[in-house]
Amino acid sequence: MRKVIVGAMVSLDGVMQAPGGPDEDPVSGFEYGGWVWPLFDETLGEALDEMFSRPFDLLLGRKTYDIFAAYWPYVEPDNSIGPLFDRVNKYVATRDPERKLEWQNSHRLGPDAVAAVKKLKEEDGPDLLTQGSTVLIKALFENGLVDEINMSVFPVVLGRGKRLFGEDSMPATWKLVSSKTSGSGVTVNRYVRDGEVATGSFALVEPTEAELERRRNLT
Repeated sequence: MRKVIVGAMVSLDGVMQAPGGPDEDPVSGFEYGGWVWPLFDETLGEALDEMFSRPFDLLLGRKTYDIFAAYWPYVEPDNSIGPLFDRVNKYVATRDPERKLEWQNSHRLGPDAVAAVKKLKEEDGPDLLTQGSTVLIKALFENGLVDEINMSVFPVVLGRGKRLFGEDSMPATWKLVSSKTSGSGVTVNRYVRDGEVATGSFALVEPTEAELERRRNLT
């Protein structure tokens, strides 16, 4: 069975829009495209190399696919990621049945992307790695299809923009299996699914009258 692995670069407040440059995704007035660049260093490069060193296919939303298809096939030959992304299968979520996917080894997920990903997970093959693709990722989290998160958290607050998690994400706990901090202050974290959410309470065994009144006044 294949795993779905989310690869994400996020700000402290969870924004992942347009990390690569000002013209990447300026929709909705987003002003900070390229916010990753000043903080990218050797540690982050090594973390990406490690993530891409394991066999994978790409799982992409249509907008991220368009960004990648207009960039990675045209990078300099000494950039190892370009040929790698060319070579792997790319599964694309798009609602437009007429949408052309001209980048080699590209495949349409079909009208129901969630059902298609469920089917892909049941097949033999390499893990399915997301990059960008906020709309698709939200649907994967809502349906409990994500098995692992590789998340680099950058020490910057962006205030607005497309975020990694939506309010409808399926509740779950995640186990931190590795973490490192780059010289620029970015934390590179790897999480795996670790079961259901557990809860407890620090409340007094016998609630005070003030506490009972507080509860009665909750709206």
